[in-house]
Amino acid sequence: MAGFFDKIFNRRKEPEKTERADIMSGGTAIFTPFSGNAYESDIYRAAVDSIARNAAKLKGTHVITSPEQRKPGDNYLNRILQVRPNPYMTAYDLLYKLVTHYYLYNNAFAYLQKDEKGHLVAIYPISAKNVEYITDQTGDLFCRFLFGNGQTVTLPFTEVFVARRFFNSNDLLGDTNTAILPALDLAHTQNEGMDNAIKAGATIRGILKYNQVLAPDKLREEKEVFINDYLTVSNNGGIAVIDSKAEYTPLKLDPVAIDDKQLEAVKKKIYEYLGISEKIVNSTYSENEWAAFYESVLEPLAVQFSLELTDKLFTQREQSFGNSIIFEANRLQFASTATKTNIIKELTPLGLFTINQALEILNLPPVEDGDKRLQTLNVVNAEKADQYQLNEQGGTEA
Repeated sequence: MAGFFDKIFNRRKEPEKTERADIMSGGTAIFTPFSGNAYESDIYRAAVDSIARNAAKLKGTHVITSPEQRKPGDNYLNRILQVRPNPYMTAYDLLYKLVTHYYLYNNAFAYLQKDEKGHLVAIYPISAKNVEYITDQTGDLFCRFLFGNGQTVTLPFTEVFVARRFFNSNDLLGDTNTAILPALDLAHTQNEGMDNAIKAGATIRGILKYNQVLAPDKLREEKEVFINDYLTVSNNGGIAVIDSKAEYTPLKLDPVAIDDKQLEAVKKKIYEYLGISEKIVNSTYSENEWAAFYESVLEPLAVQFSLELTDKLFTQREQSFGNSIIFEANRLQFASTATKTNIIKELTPLGLFTINQALEILNLPPVEDGDKRLQTLNVVNAEKADQYQLNEQGGTEA
């Protein structure tokens, strides 16, 4: 374990004379992962999983944008973002874990490992027991991580990817999930109630009265015998046979049944807290429901991840020359065939799609020479249109 740990963090040295970072809110910038066992709730876990599975399909790309065009950036950096961010996981695994941490703890951290020239070589998600923001003598910000094996690592804030949710009361950390804990407790109580109701309905319940005086030890012995013979699930017939020395009076127990409306109310509360619908969780969404999920959940994540990585991977000068990281997804992959066909029909004549781009929308393979753009003659450049009119009139501009 030590070798694995040292390989990732490369025996980084602790900065000298550090102190806790001062924050305007007056509290402390210390993060301790606590979800109130939220991930133990099947409802909460399924909802988080549905978000993480879809968010993990986002494609991180280094691009260089200028007023005229946007072109792809460094291939090595794109491979880290899109294929293998570190030797131990794929890009899908990395995004899945970061998004899961984001919704469980409202704070997600990753180590941006760089070489001596400052170029990114790997990204590692960080699962720490404790995170503390500190500053050194020069005022530079650091993150000190305490791991489950007892080791600590202090990383410059510039080498730490940070994503925050419910970013409100603390200047450096997202708030906790305490607001949803009552709903999670209620969901747990409902599950326990249904379990107990099933068990209660499978056995006999009643009062066993003996018509003679028995010693306490003898009463307990007779009770155990009666329970073992009749009050177990194995008593399939549900009938007790006793003689005249005892009288058995059954008690009618009506287990409290939890109606569907109560169950749905709790599920809805959890889903709304996470900003999704049940149809997203069980994958029965329509085209419009997917679009709403993308715009309200996935797109904000993409923007947040894009801005954070752009700032942490490029200097201000590099950013001024158009270097950035973007996370995108094929938003048309869940559109209906009619919608895809209509988009191609309307936009291809304008020269917005190449042949292969149109085929990709339809989930079809590319063809040779398919990178050409087709454009109808009914749509021409405005300057050429003016020239055409002048030629038709047989005149020239004065």
